[in-house]
Amino acid sequence: MSAVSTTLATPHLVDRPNGDWQMQLRQAFRRLPDLLAHLQLAPAQLPALRADAMHFPLLVPRAFAARMRPGDPHDPLLWQVLPLAAEARAGQGETLDPVGDKASERSLGMLQKYRGRALLLTTAACAIHCRYCFRQHYDYAASNAARGDWHEVVAAIASDSTIHEVILSGGDPLSLSTERLRRLTDQLRQIPHLRRLRIHTRWPVVLPDRVDRELLDWLGELPWPVTIVIHANHPAEIDAAVSSACQALRRSGAWLLNQSVLLAGVNDDADCLAALSDALQQAGVLPYYLHLLDPVAGAGRFRVGERRGRALIAELRARLPGYLVPRLAREKAGEAAKLVLA
Repeated sequence: MSAVSTTLATPHLVDRPNGDWQMQLRQAFRRLPDLLAHLQLAPAQLPALRADAMHFPLLVPRAFAARMRPGDPHDPLLWQVLPLAAEARAGQGETLDPVGDKASERSLGMLQKYRGRALLLTTAACAIHCRYCFRQHYDYAASNAARGDWHEVVAAIASDSTIHEVILSGGDPLSLSTERLRRLTDQLRQIPHLRRLRIHTRWPVVLPDRVDRELLDWLGELPWPVTIVIHANHPAEIDAAVSSACQALRRSGAWLLNQSVLLAGVNDDADCLAALSDALQQAGVLPYYLHLLDPVAGAGRFRVGERRGRALIAELRARLPGYLVPRLAREKAGEAAKLVLA
């Protein structure tokens, strides 16, 4: 059960007019010249930029951009979202479906890769467009993520008593209104063999005001243990507002874990990863996985080799208590589980 009182909300979680986080998303940077002007950067200071990334356009909330260093073309937060011309060319081994999502579809909007778990593609929308996203080429228009009709998926889960955990993914499930999330979980709670709910989201990191009272109340009402897996890659992403949002999620009764991606030019450094683990602990989040980059077409600039990843984990183990060292992992299409490498 996650029915824990949410009355002890943290200071930034004040009652706001409904839709405040939606308004902030509408005000996000969507034009590259606007973002560069905000950061006091000229295109000449950067690698060749891509202005035609229509399939996956620039999207950066101002709350996230505020954590970038003005005038720094190498800022690690900027590097994650900056569309480059090189993205138009797929490198060797890169593909549009690097983790085998299409082969894992069991119903419209539902993937089943691992025993006992069903992953729901709840929406195509995210709060931010990360240039290394492994689903940036996914055809959401052909799934329930575009329609919001969950009857077929719920029926499929109800008919399979081996499914004990539902994972809400996307896109990002917290892009949906809390009322829509509640309608989905109201259907799921009728399934007696479900034991756990997991939510994968970048919203608490990218735009922490998404963690409002309505969301916390919904989490506190759910009948299952809830695990929220956030996604932070660099310690600069975790400011006071993010920490406050994560602490509020913990008070709702949820467990908080973090998944990072090992990214060249962002966090491929032991000092950075150690600082990230420390910042996560201070926010009430346990480091979980450090993923090697999924070989999605156009994201080759972020690739870090397995040998380097293993060396970084070894250095973290020499510095940190074991519970603050994430597991180095790779997802490989068709495998029965993630491959834990270190």
